[in-house]
Amino acid sequence: MSESIKWFNDIDMKDVGTVGGKNASLGEMIRNLSSAGITVPDGFATTADAYRGFLDHNGLEQKINKRLASLDVGDVSELSKAGEEIRHWVTSAKLQPGLEDEIRSAYEKINSHTDGIHSFAVRSSATAEDLPEASFAGQQETFLNVSDIDEVLLRVRDVFASLYNDRAISYRVHHGFGHSDVALSAGIQKMVRSDLGASGVMFSIDTESGFEDVVLITSSWGLGEGIVQGIVNPDEFYVYKPSLAAGKSSILRRHRGEKALKMVYGERNAIETVEVAPEHRIAFSLTDEDVEQLARMAVLIEKHYGCPMDIEWGKDGSDGKLYMLQARPETVKSRASKNVIQRYRLDSKDSTPVLTGRSIGQRIGAGKVRVVEDISGIGVVEEGDVLVTDMTDPDWEPVMQKAAALVTNRGGRTCHAAIIARELGVPAVVGCGDATEKLNGLDSATVSCAEGDIGKIYEGILDFHIDETSLETLPELPFKIMLNLGSPERAFDFRTLPNHGIGLARLEFIINNTIGIHPKALLGYELMDEEIKEHIAQATAGYKDPVEFYISKLAEGIGTLCAAFDGKPVIVRLSDFKSNEYANMYGGAMFEPDEENPMLGFRGASRYISSSFRDCFKLECEAIKRVRNNMGLKNLEIMIPFVRTVEEADDVLELLEESGLKRGEDGLRIIMMCEIPSNAILAEQFLERFDGFSIGSNDLTQLTLGLDRDSGLVAHLFDERDEAVKTLLSMAIRTAKKMGKYVGICGQGPSDHPDLAKWLMDEGIDSVSLNPDSVVETWVYLANEDSSPGRDGRAD
Repeated sequence: MSESIKWFNDIDMKDVGTVGGKNASLGEMIRNLSSAGITVPDGFATTADAYRGFLDHNGLEQKINKRLASLDVGDVSELSKAGEEIRHWVTSAKLQPGLEDEIRSAYEKINSHTDGIHSFAVRSSATAEDLPEASFAGQQETFLNVSDIDEVLLRVRDVFASLYNDRAISYRVHHGFGHSDVALSAGIQKMVRSDLGASGVMFSIDTESGFEDVVLITSSWGLGEGIVQGIVNPDEFYVYKPSLAAGKSSILRRHRGEKALKMVYGERNAIETVEVAPEHRIAFSLTDEDVEQLARMAVLIEKHYGCPMDIEWGKDGSDGKLYMLQARPETVKSRASKNVIQRYRLDSKDSTPVLTGRSIGQRIGAGKVRVVEDISGIGVVEEGDVLVTDMTDPDWEPVMQKAAALVTNRGGRTCHAAIIARELGVPAVVGCGDATEKLNGLDSATVSCAEGDIGKIYEGILDFHIDETSLETLPELPFKIMLNLGSPERAFDFRTLPNHGIGLARLEFIINNTIGIHPKALLGYELMDEEIKEHIAQATAGYKDPVEFYISKLAEGIGTLCAAFDGKPVIVRLSDFKSNEYANMYGGAMFEPDEENPMLGFRGASRYISSSFRDCFKLECEAIKRVRNNMGLKNLEIMIPFVRTVEEADDVLELLEESGLKRGEDGLRIIMMCEIPSNAILAEQFLERFDGFSIGSNDLTQLTLGLDRDSGLVAHLFDERDEAVKTLLSMAIRTAKKMGKYVGICGQGPSDHPDLAKWLMDEGIDSVSLNPDSVVETWVYLANEDSSPGRDGRAD
């Protein structure tokens, strides 16, 4: 075949200059990964020479360059005018006869291989795109469900013209590419019938934190353009690569998206967007087997290319097979510095967000709110505004560069606009549902993507600051600093902090935030009234039954924490809700006692071993077993809270063993929370039964001093540094050291008072577990980098 056309199976990554990054990558996978089970739909590509020949044939190159020479891409109005004019020149031109003849010939050949006429995707592929330093994601056009040859020829010209979309012109300028240096190839690829199945995007790296041991998969019903364009809030799945490689259960997290719309084939040569049936909205669009198969493909592709990858895929609803549609290098997190930690933090923690969605990036932006209904109104956006709209696509890129932050009603974390927002460093919260309505009328807003997967929008301009820490400058300490961490959604991010593992992971945080339903209501689902049953049915959709939902959600949360800190201990404290806290959960009021003082009541070990709660506790045990046994995450350790007596300790250990969690078996360590004076006084007896102590300084201080720190009348007396409290701390530490058992502290005290952390270090404690926001500051203080404590003992 001539230099005007190349078949995919004749090209590879050496041909980027000939057929562009996207088409070269398709050929690379077909030629080198087909034998490994990677299936890519066949097709062919026009060449860069064919594109340049087209410009020459129509006398367009000098005309275009002259029009762009003096263009200020920051002037959105002028940019739009120039782009429209150039695109009209290109679409009005004729393909040179040789190119048109060869496209017709290739079209006939590909259709002759099977019965019937195929539907094709006509995709753009720029010769400078998909490079490690720039993605060019979504800068040019793709056309779907193109079947007859005349439509193919028309769409090839449209693809050529899309090199001069407003966004593409602006993108090249901002990334230092000359307009004449970039040529375009049109890829004509057989369509996968994902309109009858599902499709999506996956990354072989976490796009927010840069964690390289996971695959992030987004999925929705119908054609993948729904996710790429941001019209769909998709399902999300995280898969842990080491567990996948070991043949273990590897899905760390599942998030069910709304999936209200899908893109399907319409009339001839058209795509239409339709509503998704209610039963499909609440179901996951992929099976667990599909998710793990996709993840295996992502790992193979990443290994072949030698870098983290951004991959589009489709599941054919006719044959049930999974196909790879595109693969390009991931260009943001894979280039981030691994030795410097930069964290954005709101100075105030008292504000309540007016709106939430999926966070993009880990930054904070604030400014005047600009609600823009559609792209025709972007001219009103000024430098530093918070841009609010229904959804964006890469056409908005020129104005996104001006924005302090972006907020949308629709979209997911892998749409093209999200990719561009990450590249630009613009914080974005997508998929909010009703941002244009709720934020309309607000003068200003603060958009925070620094608080985990959930992005938050606050009214007004809030103060925030940026902490930057070089990991290379932190000295060694004579003990271990661990983290207090309850939110699995922040685990991938916080793993980059200097740490020796998680000293306290609160199970109740996972129960409250990802389940929100009392376990008794799930166990007794069939006996609940209709209103509660309806709520439970909606919340647990996609899982086998309500009980499986509870166990799976616990295992997902715990597994995420353990995977993020694999190789280091993760001490998970089993649930320590008080009766009033359990009663506040959905369906909980009917199962909980009314206690005068819940802090001293039905909690901890007493609750586990009671006949009224034992069945709920066994669900927690089942989740622990799944993480350790099914996922293979043996770094998981158990912590038992609020053990009042030695007899209770024996009863809990017996119940754990009955549930398949025997201390010492398969390396399982069971730690006891030391938070009651009796624990320190009888430390030796308790430690004979457990692998160590984790001191809870909050309750230990309250119970030692006989006060409620939440009472405004006596709260001023609460101080973990009181001599009585420190006497009990010393007793616990000395006994543990004498018996060769682990002893750490996970209470709030060391986070609030670095001088207390230093005292504990001098006492010989094995580890201090700190809140993530105090780790670096306390570390530096303890290393005597700054020995002048400020207010409350905190280093200045």
